[in-house]
Amino acid sequence: MMDYLSNINWNKVTPCLVLLVLEVLLDFSECTSQAEVNKHLELGRDFLARGQLSDALTHYHAAVEGDPHNYLTYFKRGTVYYALGKAKFALQDFTKVLEIKADFTAARLHRANVYLKLAQYREAKEDYLQVTYSDPYNVEAAEALQRVDELADELRLAEAYWRGRDHRAAAELATHLLDVSPWSAQLRQLRAECYIALNDLFSAVSDIRSVNRLQQDSTDGYFRLASLLYQLGHVSDALKEIRECLKLDPEHKSCFPFYKKLKKVDKLLLDCEERSQSRDFLGCVDSANKVLRIEDQVTLVVFEARRWLCSCYAKEEAHSEALSACASALELRRDARVLCDRGDALLGLDMFDDAIQSFKEALELEEGLQRAKDGISRAQKLQKQSEQRDYYKILGVKRTATKQEIVKAYRKAAQKWHPDNFQGDEKKLAEKKFIDVAAAKEVLTDADKRAQFDAGADPLDPERAAPSPFAHFQHGSPFQFKFHFN
Repeated sequence: MMDYLSNINWNKVTPCLVLLVLEVLLDFSECTSQAEVNKHLELGRDFLARGQLSDALTHYHAAVEGDPHNYLTYFKRGTVYYALGKAKFALQDFTKVLEIKADFTAARLHRANVYLKLAQYREAKEDYLQVTYSDPYNVEAAEALQRVDELADELRLAEAYWRGRDHRAAAELATHLLDVSPWSAQLRQLRAECYIALNDLFSAVSDIRSVNRLQQDSTDGYFRLASLLYQLGHVSDALKEIRECLKLDPEHKSCFPFYKKLKKVDKLLLDCEERSQSRDFLGCVDSANKVLRIEDQVTLVVFEARRWLCSCYAKEEAHSEALSACASALELRRDARVLCDRGDALLGLDMFDDAIQSFKEALELEEGLQRAKDGISRAQKLQKQSEQRDYYKILGVKRTATKQEIVKAYRKAAQKWHPDNFQGDEKKLAEKKFIDVAAAKEVLTDADKRAQFDAGADPLDPERAAPSPFAHFQHGSPFQFKFHFN
C-alpha cells in the first residue's frame, strides 16, 4: 500500500481523488485496529477460561484502549475486576457500559451485585428493580430484591446498637451482614470498633487490615492498625504498619512521632533477645530497663520488658532479682515462659517445692510444655541432691561457670583448706573440706560427670558409681598432704 502511494504523482491528483485515498487509508487503519482488539478479546477470553485473571485483565485493558466506545470490552473487563474483588474498578466499568448501552441488563445486574457486596443497598435496589422491569423472569434479581430491604434495615439496626453501646449485638449483626457484603469497609470498620470496645483487639486488627485494603492510601487506617498492634505487644508488626503511613505522608502528625517511639522500643526488645542468646545477660537486663523507661502504660509492652528481666536475671543466677521481675511480669499476664523462669530462680534459692509448683502452673497453661516437664524432673532430682554435696557451692561458682573459672576456684579453695595449714581439731575439718573441694573439681571439670550432676545425680555417690580416687579420704588418712600449686 505504501509503495503504491509513493508512486503517485500528487500534482496531477484531483481533490476528490485525495479524499477517496484518505477514506481508503482510514478504513484500512480501522480494520487493523479492530483486528488487534479482537485478538486481545480472544486472548482475554482464553486466559479467563483457564482462570488466569491477571493475564486476562491485561488483554482486556488493551482491548478497551483500542476500542474505547465498545461496551462489550468494558463489560468483559468489569467481570474480571469483579472476580478479582476489585469493587471500585468493576463498578466503574459496569457504569461505563450502561452509559454507552443503558438497556444492557447483564451489566446492570452485575453492578447491582457489586453494590450489594459493598452494602450500598439503596443503589443495589434501584438496579435490581431496573433488571426486573426489563427481564421480569430474572430469578437472581427477583430474589435479591426481596432481601435488599431487609439487609438495609439490619444495617440501620447494627448502627443503632453501636450508638446504644450494645457492642456485642452490633458486632454479631455486622458479622451476619458481612456474609452478604464482604467488600463493605463501613461494616468492617463498625465491627472493628465493636471489637475494640469489647477488648477483642486481635479480631479488631483483622478487620482494620481489611478496611485498609478496601480503602487504599489511608494514613489514619495505618496509624490505627499500628496502635492496636502495639497494644497487643506486637511491636515489630506495628513498626511495619507505621512505615506504610509514612510512605504516604512522611511528616504525618501522628505517625511520625509514633514511629520514633516504636523504632526505639523495637530495637531494645531485639537487643534483649540477641544479648540473651549471646549470654550477655546483664546487657539484656539493661536493654529491658530502657524499654520500661520509655513505656510504662501499654500493658503488653511493659510485660515483654519485664519478661526479659525475669529471664535474664534467672540466667545470670541473680535469683532474688529474678523472682521480683518474674512476679511483676506475672501480675500483668500469666505466661508459661515466665513461670518456668520463675521456677529456675526458685531452684537457685533451693526452694524446691515452690519451684515444682511454678513448673506445674506452666504446664496448666501450656499442656505438654517440655521445658516445664523437664523443670519438674530437675527440681525433684535437685531436691534429693540437696541432701548431698553441692559441688557448685563448695567451689563458690555459678552453675554456668566455665571450666577455667572452676579450676581457678578450685585452686583458691584447695589452698584455703589444705590440711597442712591447720592443727588439731581444725585439721580434721580442713581434711573434710579439702576432700569436698577435690571431689567438686573432679566432677565439674569432667563434662560427663558434670552433666550427670546437673541432671540431679552425684557421679561420686558410692551407691551408684565406682569409688572415687579420693574415697580413701572419707574415713580419714594417715598420710601427710604435700600438694604443690602452680
